[in-house]
Amino acid sequence: MDSNIYKTRYKLLNIGYGNSVIISRVVTIVNPGSSPMRRLREDARERNMLIDATQGRKTRSILVMDSGHVVLSAIQPETIAQRVKQLEARDES
Repeated sequence: MDSNIYKTRYKLLNIGYGNSVIISRVVTIVNPGSSPMRRLREDARERNMLIDATQGRKTRSILVMDSGHVVLSAIQPETIAQRVKQLEARDES
């Protein structure tokens, strides 16, 4: 086995209530209120590609992953974006 596989570090983005995603896999973070975003959620559910990370709370943001998965979060998109910026700033320093 290649020993380099164990040296890879993934940066995790907290999306609320103890749930995290790998930050490099996130394509976009959107507000769930519009009709196209509701269709996106339903299409993902039909394809079994929907991950509900809201812990039973209201969906406040939708994360689209590079794998095609759609992740629902109970955290506002602006809050998640701020967390991304904080992680990037920490990496630069």
